[in-house]
Amino acid sequence: MTDAESPGGRRARPVTPRGLRPADLLRVGAVGLVARPLRVVLSALGIAIGIAAVVAVVGVSASSRAEVTAALDRLGTNLLTASPGSTLFGEDAKLPVESVAMVGRIAPVRSATATGKVAASVYRNDHIPTGRTSSIAVVAVRQDLLSTLGGTVARGAWLNDATARYPAVVLGDTSARRLGIRTPASRVWLGGRWYGVAGILDPVPLAPEIDSSALIGWEAAQTYAGFDGHPTTLYTRSDPAQVEAVRSVLAATVNPPAPYEVKVSRPSDALAAERATKSALNGLLLGLGLVGLVVGGVGIANTMVISVIERRAEIGLRRSLGATRAHIRAQFLTESLLLSALGGIAGTVVGAAVTAAYATSRGWPTALPAWALVGAVLVTVPIGVIAGVYPALRASSVAPAQALSMQ
Repeated sequence: MTDAESPGGRRARPVTPRGLRPADLLRVGAVGLVARPLRVVLSALGIAIGIAAVVAVVGVSASSRAEVTAALDRLGTNLLTASPGSTLFGEDAKLPVESVAMVGRIAPVRSATATGKVAASVYRNDHIPTGRTSSIAVVAVRQDLLSTLGGTVARGAWLNDATARYPAVVLGDTSARRLGIRTPASRVWLGGRWYGVAGILDPVPLAPEIDSSALIGWEAAQTYAGFDGHPTTLYTRSDPAQVEAVRSVLAATVNPPAPYEVKVSRPSDALAAERATKSALNGLLLGLGLVGLVVGGVGIANTMVISVIERRAEIGLRRSLGATRAHIRAQFLTESLLLSALGGIAGTVVGAAVTAAYATSRGWPTALPAWALVGAVLVTVPIGVIAGVYPALRASSVAPAQALSMQ
């Protein structure tokens, strides 16, 4: 009977090593990590720091961007203005009296108001020479102007149903200082008539022309100052997502017979700043994210290479007991994946906590995109594969006899 034959005279089949089931592979990989808890913690700490940095950058950038966006929205990224241009004959055009009501019918428009220049001057008292106007414009305003522009009253009160009909005036921040008026309990000489100062405004960032103006009610301007009722500046607030669409139809809506006589502003500079800010933050995020991933991957690869060197005896023993090169490669690749996954999960938690703490300390809204949390964990898979390929190949190339002789 030969070696290839069994006692019954049958030829013995060669033993073919079977592949590891996923559950067995995970168990073997986990045992390799649990056997060295301190090293696992330190190695996972390396990838955790990298992932935490990425998550924190995403979270802080998103939170900062949310705060910037909110601030810009408050300033008026959705503010458009329309003013009269020139006719075909080069004369100054006029906006129709009903233009504000017409613009209010545009669906995405949230509010619309207007101001009108009044041919009058304002002085501290009736003894000031007429030529010393201090460059203060007299403007007729509607009662909803302040809410549309996001302005606030520093002292006194804004125009109401009563004061908008009678000789009362609200001074812009600059005009009040030029007139030397600090309290509302004062009078000014306007258009040859005394007007009581109802209030003084804070600076209006979106409409600096308001700061150097004396504002009187629309009805009062028509009654006492000879105002003809034609708006000279029309302000609209629209849905931020529909600003461009509103701008495209604003001129035709303001003056349907002659839209070419209407000058429409571009979206406010704040909107352009918002877009530039988003682009800059996205670039910063991408650069720092890549650096963090590279650092984490190098840390895992370094840990796994050292592990292969120190575990040669274990590798040789497993090979002598029938483990194939594929088994060894799968084992070390699984360990690398588990190690990177542990670091990724820990890093995600730490990064989210850092984001929340930092945003709260700055008074920002905490904005951490869901894709950042999920992606931070999933991105550790390719990192673990890339970082574990070389150590796995090196481990599988260890000869059993040589490894056992080194023990």
